[in-house]
Amino acid sequence: MPSITHNAWFPGRFLGGGALVLGPLLWLAGLTLRHLATSTAPFTPQQRAHFAAQPFAAPEQLAAYTVNPGLATAGYALYTAGAIVLCLAVVVLARVAAARSPWPARLGGAMVVVGLFSRLYWAGVDETALRLVGTLGLERTTDIVMNLYEDISYGPWRVPVSAAFGLYLGTLLLGFAAFRSGTFGTGRLALFVFSGWLWTGVLKRSELIDGVLSGAALCLVLVPLGIKVLRDAVPELREQAQPAETRVPLRVLSW
Repeated sequence: MPSITHNAWFPGRFLGGGALVLGPLLWLAGLTLRHLATSTAPFTPQQRAHFAAQPFAAPEQLAAYTVNPGLATAGYALYTAGAIVLCLAVVVLARVAAARSPWPARLGGAMVVVGLFSRLYWAGVDETALRLVGTLGLERTTDIVMNLYEDISYGPWRVPVSAAFGLYLGTLLLGFAAFRSGTFGTGRLALFVFSGWLWTGVLKRSELIDGVLSGAALCLVLVPLGIKVLRDAVPELREQAQPAETRVPLRVLSW
């Protein structure tokens, strides 16, 4: 008779804890390199004024790729890798929060994971646009991208842009569940919500606040939890759950 493994939760202690640590670090690295690719590009004041006047950041991002191709490519690659690994990290966070706040954690976690998949669609569009620069040149590629920007941003049947709403609403629900369950205090809840409201779309600009600091905030929230998971120090992930009466009362100011 085959043996039964108790407490066999997905993705498991090592994969789950590793994802909580590695996912936000990859995310931060990608956002930082994307920011550096643009901020260190030798654009003239006139060029920067021109980019600032554009309705979308795509022309600037494509131009930055032509002068900093290594930084831009690494930034977009690490950002995409971070989105993939964060899917597993969110599953673990939702499982921890669901032990004491099940429905907000389950629904919020599912919505965030679905929203992260929408980022993979845009990552494919970004890569296609960057590759076209080498084939068609910067000016021609910029014209094509801007003429089709609305269509390629929304995606087929507007599935990607609709899924992206899950990132925002799901972040609120999952953050609320983590706070209600005692996994987050108000400090980590604020950082988690801040990180979850990052821009979505095609060829977006990674700013210092809306990008680098947002990624750093996610690291502050998830990496310590990942270390606790790796050390098997999270009671909600053990076979014997912590009794409900030992919960720490919710406080207005807490970490």
